[in-house]
Amino acid sequence: MKNIIYIIFLLGCIASAQEDEAKAEKKALSESRNLTWEGNQNLNTNKFVEAEIDYRRAISKSDKNAAAPYNLGNAYYNNATYGEAFGRYKEAGQAATTKADKHMAFHNMGNVFMKRKEYQKAVEAYKNALRNNPTDEETRYNLALAKEMLKKDQQNQDQNKDDKNEDKKDKKDDQKEGDNEDENKDKKDKGDQGDKEEENKEGDGEKKQEQKKSPEQGDKEKKQQPRPNQLSKQQIQNLLDAMQQEEKKVQQKIDARKVKGVKVKNEKDW
Repeated sequence: MKNIIYIIFLLGCIASAQEDEAKAEKKALSESRNLTWEGNQNLNTNKFVEAEIDYRRAISKSDKNAAAPYNLGNAYYNNATYGEAFGRYKEAGQAATTKADKHMAFHNMGNVFMKRKEYQKAVEAYKNALRNNPTDEETRYNLALAKEMLKKDQQNQDQNKDDKNEDKKDKKDDQKEGDNEDENKDKKDKGDQGDKEEENKEGDGEKKQEQKKSPEQGDKEKKQQPRPNQLSKQQIQNLLDAMQQEEKKVQQKIDARKVKGVKVKNEKDW
């Protein structure tokens, strides 16, 4: 008998505690909603700091009030503080108990991702919003826009990769052409040096021949000798080769520019 009485007493205490807890939660939620209302009034009169304080107090009073973090998120979003806005929208989504509230939270999270140009995450957020409210045309429009921006962003990334690969190829080609030019220059220098040595030998031979010849013959042959500024056949050939190499280099650069094309910027206000 005593045990039964004790059990009844214990159950009564538990029920009373649960009732007190429920009353406390209800009171806290009521206070949170009142603070949210005050925050709304301050925000409507452009008192952002006061509104932020009211919303934060409302959130600390009760985690059942989804309106407080949602409205604070809107305040941050309008001030372009997107990181803080996203955190509050996420908090509102977790506190939401209805599909309508969850839909609005996910929709605005998608808006934050769009501002950050994180289009893949925006697509997922809008999809979650539509799962909670499939009839919202604004969310559906934003989802289509996010998909289009994601597609263009991926195309731009692919184009940038192609441009980088093309630049690397151009650098390798330029380096190869530079090596060829150095090699041609070395050949030209060696050829010029050989020409000079040959000319020196010819000059020494001519001097010896002139010593044997009469003065009249020497004067006649001097008149027939080439002018000092006249180029040899080898020098002319080397110059022609160098000009052809330079022309080939210029043509390759022109062709490369034709392939690259022009980047297109994609911007749209929404």
